[in-house]
Amino acid sequence: MSTTENSNQMWGGRFEDKPSDIMEQINASIGFDKRMWRQDIRGSIAHATMLAQQDIITKDEAVEIVNGLNKIAEEIKSGDFEFKASLEDIHMNIEARLREMIGDVAGKLHTARSRNDQVATDFKMWTREATHDLIGQVESLQITLDALTTKHGNDIMPGFTHLQAAQPITLGIHMNAYWHMLERDKSRLQDFAVRINKCPLGAAALAGTPYPIDRDFTAEKLGFDGPMPNTLDAVSARDFAAEFLYITAQCGLNLSRLAEEIIIWATPQFGFIQLSDSWSTGSSIMPQKKNPDAAELVRGKTGRMNGNLVQMMTVLKGLPLAYNKDLQEDKEPVFDNFDALSLCLQAMKGMLESATFHTDAMLNSAEMGYTTATALADWLVMNLGLPFRDAHHATGAIVKMAEDKGCKLDELDLADMQAVNAAITDEIFGVLSVKK
Repeated sequence: MSTTENSNQMWGGRFEDKPSDIMEQINASIGFDKRMWRQDIRGSIAHATMLAQQDIITKDEAVEIVNGLNKIAEEIKSGDFEFKASLEDIHMNIEARLREMIGDVAGKLHTARSRNDQVATDFKMWTREATHDLIGQVESLQITLDALTTKHGNDIMPGFTHLQAAQPITLGIHMNAYWHMLERDKSRLQDFAVRINKCPLGAAALAGTPYPIDRDFTAEKLGFDGPMPNTLDAVSARDFAAEFLYITAQCGLNLSRLAEEIIIWATPQFGFIQLSDSWSTGSSIMPQKKNPDAAELVRGKTGRMNGNLVQMMTVLKGLPLAYNKDLQEDKEPVFDNFDALSLCLQAMKGMLESATFHTDAMLNSAEMGYTTATALADWLVMNLGLPFRDAHHATGAIVKMAEDKGCKLDELDLADMQAVNAAITDEIFGVLSVKK
């Protein structure tokens, strides 16, 4: 019996039996790594071009290979390409189809290359493109936040600590805080885009190749800053995947905090914001409900993004060099975090741009929450020379007095406050109103 009749046509030369059905299922990654088809074809074109330039294959062979790859790209775009689990992954699916199209010359494409450096290159290229995509989406949301900062620069609301009214701020300041969080997220993505931009191609399985390849050429063709200097590291490294997962999870955490506030503000108890119908859902039993589901889903997807980070770190923990099949588990969490964060960024932008902010409710909440108490204490220090702790104690007594009377601080009589400290003058009213 021929060894090639029952074994995998791409790597089965020393095997007599074909993989079991379950082995094919657990071994196949085409269900998710077909997402990298553009990167795989682009990498193969660069590799074939380099092989011809270095006289490892002929120019005519390279042209035939490149033309075939371009035709495969068109088939995938049109939906005519058949992805097969029996061929394991995107690399073998494309190579097998290339062989069907151009014959044995297709086998020369894999000269001086392993799937180990091939997949690392594809994955880095995909992640690099995803990173630049996310940078643009973060900037788009920042534009929305910047517009809200300007629009509501003078609209007073309570600032909170422990979810209790603390000091008066403006809605503009609150939105601007999230702008700065996203600015740091963007900076992390930009830094990462530089760090990831070294090319693994040419490392082969792990120890390089005896062929006279030009790694600088392929790196430049694929938009990298240069080749990775250590071939063992080139095929083993997945810290870039873990880093991407951290950065996206961190950005998701910032969006989750904003989503949580939107959810709270949308309650009748707060009444600070009303989401548009386009970004809300109803109840199947309670007709009056208008639920902030989009914000809740942004908050919920953050848990998934965090889980993907932990999954990746757990896969890498204790993994020996160089390539191990465990690394097949590196792509789904990265793809998922990109999809989830992209959706969350767009949803948050849509929610904020179409929301109605009830600034009158915000102002009323700031006035009723005694948020100028700190300003009152500071006045006692700066005008009466009290130690801050004494001023703090006196202010607490004045707040208690207002609570007992059921009024705002600026509605107290001067005599009431002078009962706490006789040196207080009517100038104190200048700091008691949130509007001042």
